[in-house]
Amino acid sequence: MTGTRVLVLNSGSSSVKYQLIDMRDGERLAAGLVERIGERTSRLKHTLVAAGDTREQEGPIADHEAALKAVASELGRDGLGLDSPELAVIGHRVVHGGEFFSEPTLIDESVLTEIERLIPVAPLHNPANLTGIRTAQALRPDLPQVAVFDTAFHTTMPQSAARYAIDPKIADRYRIRRYGFHGTSHAYVSRETARLLGRAPEDVNVIVLHLGNGASASAVRGGRCVDTSMGLTPLEGLVMGTRSGDMDPAVIFHLMRVGGMSADEIDTLLNKRSGLFGLCGDNDMREIRRRVDEGDEQAALAFDIYIHRLKKYIGAYYAVLGRVDAVAFTAGVGENAAPVREAAVAGLEGLGLAVDAGLNAVRSGEARLISPAGARVAVAVVPTDEEMEIATQSYALVNESENPRLT
Repeated sequence: MTGTRVLVLNSGSSSVKYQLIDMRDGERLAAGLVERIGERTSRLKHTLVAAGDTREQEGPIADHEAALKAVASELGRDGLGLDSPELAVIGHRVVHGGEFFSEPTLIDESVLTEIERLIPVAPLHNPANLTGIRTAQALRPDLPQVAVFDTAFHTTMPQSAARYAIDPKIADRYRIRRYGFHGTSHAYVSRETARLLGRAPEDVNVIVLHLGNGASASAVRGGRCVDTSMGLTPLEGLVMGTRSGDMDPAVIFHLMRVGGMSADEIDTLLNKRSGLFGLCGDNDMREIRRRVDEGDEQAALAFDIYIHRLKKYIGAYYAVLGRVDAVAFTAGVGENAAPVREAAVAGLEGLGLAVDAGLNAVRSGEARLISPAGARVAVAVVPTDEEMEIATQSYALVNESENPRLT
């Protein structure tokens, strides 16, 4: 393999995010987003990273094939086209890999068939991921393509954490188990936290808190996930921007029987009209904190419920791990909302957790410790980089397949 560049593609139902990364030094060459695919007001935003040059275009982009052709055209204008011999591999984010995919995988027809079979447990994501893959294959049929699965990092969970307490025959028939999501982020952040501590991932136990509009926690023992908060779907776990998180499942039966709501209406309620948005009408933590500071009681209650659930997971995963070396905050809220970090560990001094107010207030794009010097458990802010994780895994896999004796 002569090329050193990886094109990372994240195909959503109506969008494509992309980054072109040179693996010699991790330099981002280009990045962009195509959004509102299939609408008259489609938009492509493309950035040549080193030059800071951003171009935007608006107009109808009919489908993912047209979107990727537009991306290829923009890259070509910068001399970075898909036909470049420097391009070694295309790495695709795939949301759901079920139990079958536990690591990055070279894509062939059997892989595509299995991703398609998983559509019933990921109906919003896997179809779009498949479309992106097939379109990229059509544009560069000669190039290796790799799938990196959001669920893969969590396949190391023991059965005691992965299984629900229901009839195993029914669970197996309908693939009902806890899969977990945000796996590329949890893998990257847990490893970067170990690096920040100057230790090997195999020697470190970390609780990772991925807090964005979607939010999840994981317990990582020696580099391997042993528990995570999301389950069969991303609905389980923490309070999120628009998702309820953990809830008595009988609420669903109650809403059906007493409220007369359909399954689709309840699905919409719990996934799109709950969480912070359902509690106070806002799902932007910055706006919620502004309202809290102005004395808004509804926003304050939403914030308190969010923090209460977060603390419960920190405590639970502390118990699961037995020894915790670090708690790492990441993603949009985790990286930027100092009040969330402070409130999440407040009162947990007995567990060795605390933040230094001055360090916590610092805004930085770098991984950093915010716990007091000499703290028993490090508290860290570690910016996530899912695109780099996908690029790293994809490039390593292609190198391994071509040079197996070098690994």
